[in-house]
Amino acid sequence: MAMTAVARETVFALRRQIAKIEGTLPERLAAPAAAPFNADANTDLTIVRRGIAAALPDAFLPIGVERLDAALSGGLPKAALSEIHGLETRDAGAVAGFALSLTSLILKQTPGLPVLWIGTSEIFREAGFPYARGLHASFGIEPEQLLFSEAPRLVDALWVAEEAARMTALAAVILEIRGNPQRLDLTATRRLHARAQAAGRPVFLLRQAAEPEPTAAPVRLIVASAPATPRDTIAGPLAGSIDRPAFILTIGKSRTALPGQFTLEWNPDERAFDERAGDEKRSEGRDRTKNPVPVVSLSGGGKGPAPASGAVLAFPAVGLPLSPAARDQPSRPQRAAHLGPRRAG
Repeated sequence: MAMTAVARETVFALRRQIAKIEGTLPERLAAPAAAPFNADANTDLTIVRRGIAAALPDAFLPIGVERLDAALSGGLPKAALSEIHGLETRDAGAVAGFALSLTSLILKQTPGLPVLWIGTSEIFREAGFPYARGLHASFGIEPEQLLFSEAPRLVDALWVAEEAARMTALAAVILEIRGNPQRLDLTATRRLHARAQAAGRPVFLLRQAAEPEPTAAPVRLIVASAPATPRDTIAGPLAGSIDRPAFILTIGKSRTALPGQFTLEWNPDERAFDERAGDEKRSEGRDRTKNPVPVVSLSGGGKGPAPASGAVLAFPAVGLPLSPAARDQPSRPQRAAHLGPRRAG
């Protein structure tokens, strides 16, 4: 019994040290309250970490994929800082698309509130801005609901994000940063996380072409684009077509889940995520894309392929008669003006 108590105190001491590194608030690591847990109570609690803390289900944003939500103990925390990483620059579109998908899920719960997207001039020049028409068609977001703040320096972007994170008039705050700048350290992310908790609003930190490093965010998701599958029809998958956008999602860090990888597809019509089937089902789908109708064989009595054409001359040779095609060409005065050479000066 004494050994058990000593081991438990050792575990709590290690967790406190980890909390100092990750920026976890001390009360999150405290032992549960002395009051016994009543399973028959009307309050439905979700365990955040086994034996450590509990939270209401409304504290999470369910992604809509059963396995992923179960791995994250209910989804992404609403009142917290969450990291969304892209390991390479070419993943910027996938990272932004996944963030917009999460924004669409948030706006279902808080309709009418705007979302603020903050970024530096560098990242907006590199990755661009979301397309206004695509916002409504693919995510159901009205263009006036997505506000942008372009900051010339990272210190300015961090200041705007910290001030916006405390505002309850925003449905969410998105901060997009490129690389691993020195100013985006543990202290800066700790301030963002604390203000998101105080306001009860999510803050998404989009890190393009960045390496994972210690931050105060409870969850880090690594996003990359996944190959699209052929579009399903009544007769089966349509060969040569492209179906819904897909993401490869990897849980890089979570205080409630083990690392794992998922392939998600975004349904722009239902504004929801679906998990793609396994590799064996995808291989079956690829086999069905072949045309089952037999191809008609070549005619046996026809002539062979036409002989190769001769040399193509830009101008007829001197002394040779013009070909019929050349006679049909208009004379020089009849040519259109835009076909003539451009004169300089």
